Amino acid sequence: MEKYLPVFAVVIDGLIGDPRISWHPVVLIGRLIAWLEAKLLRPAASAKHKQWSGLVLVLAVLGISYTAVWGLLAVLAALHPMAALAGGALLLSFSISPHSLAEAGREIKQYLLKQDLDQARYKVGWIVGRDTKQLDVREITRATVETIAENIVDGIISPLFYFAIGGVPLAFLYRAVNTLDSMVGYKNTKYLDFGRVAARTDDVFNYIPARITAVLIILAAFILRYDAGGAYRAVRRDARKHPSPNSGYSEAGVAGALGIRLGGMNYYGGVQSFRAYMGQELHPLQPVHIKQTIGIMFVATGLFMTGVVLLHR
Repeated sequence: MEKYLPVFAVVIDGLIGDPRISWHPVVLIGRLIAWLEAKLLRPAASAKHKQWSGLVLVLAVLGISYTAVWGLLAVLAALHPMAALAGGALLLSFSISPHSLAEAGREIKQYLLKQDLDQARYKVGWIVGRDTKQLDVREITRATVETIAENIVDGIISPLFYFAIGGVPLAFLYRAVNTLDSMVGYKNTKYLDFGRVAARTDDVFNYIPARITAVLIILAAFILRYDAGGAYRAVRRDARKHPSPNSGYSEAGVAGALGIRLGGMNYYGGVQSFRAYMGQELHPLQPVHIKQTIGIMFVATGLFMTGVVLLHR
C-alpha cells in the first residue's frame, strides 16, 4: 500500500489544500531555521566563518527534519500499520502543493478577467518575490505562469521523486532543503555567504527532478494537444539561459507548449533585473494561459504519480 501514498497525498492535498496551521510541518521547519539562524549568523563575521555557519545550519535542519519524520512514522507503525499509512499520506500531502498553486492561479485569473488589477497585483505578490504594484495584465499573467511552472518542480515533482527513493522522511528532507533555500538562499549582503550552502544544496537536489519535469511537461503538452514539439525545442534552446540551473527547464517547457514567451524585465525593491527569455511569443500572454499552465501541472503530476506506482516494488 505504501506505493500508493503519492495518490493518497494528492487526494488529501486536493481536499484540504495547504492548511494554515501552527503545527504544519513546513511551518515548524521554518521556525527551526529562523531559530538556528539567530544562533549562528554573525553579521560581523568573516565570509569563511559565515559559510561554515551556513553549513552547520543546513546539516542541523536536514538531520532534525529527517529524524523527526522517521521517528514519528516509526511510532505510528508501532501502534498500527494503518496508522503509519495514514500518517505517511498526510505528511506527504504537506510536502506538495498542487492545490494551493492551482487555487492561487485561478484566483488571480478571475481578478484579471474582472479587470480588478489592484487585487490581481496584491494576490500575485503573495506568490512572487518581484515588485507587483505597477504590473499590467500581461506582466501579472507572466508572473503567475512562471511561478506555477517553476513550482511544478519544487512543489510537486521533487518531493515525490525523493519519496520514491527514500520514502516520506526523504521527501521531507527535500522540503527542508527547499525551505532553507527560500529563507536564506539569497544573493544579498546578509545571506550571500551564510546562505551559499543552502542555495547550492537546493540546486543539487532539484537537478534530476527538474529535467524529469521537462519530459513530463512535453508529454503533458502532447496529451493536452498543446505544442509538444515547441516544448521540446524551447527546453533545448532556452532552459540553460535561466539564472537558476533548474528553473529554466519547467518554465521553458511551459512556454514552448503554449507558444508564449516568459522572462523579461523584473523589479526587486525598485532595482531592475532582466530574466532571459523562455519560448517564442507566438501568442500574446493572456489570463487563459494561467488555466492552461495549471492543466499542464496536473497532467505532469498524474504522469509522475503513475510512474511511481508502477515502478515501486
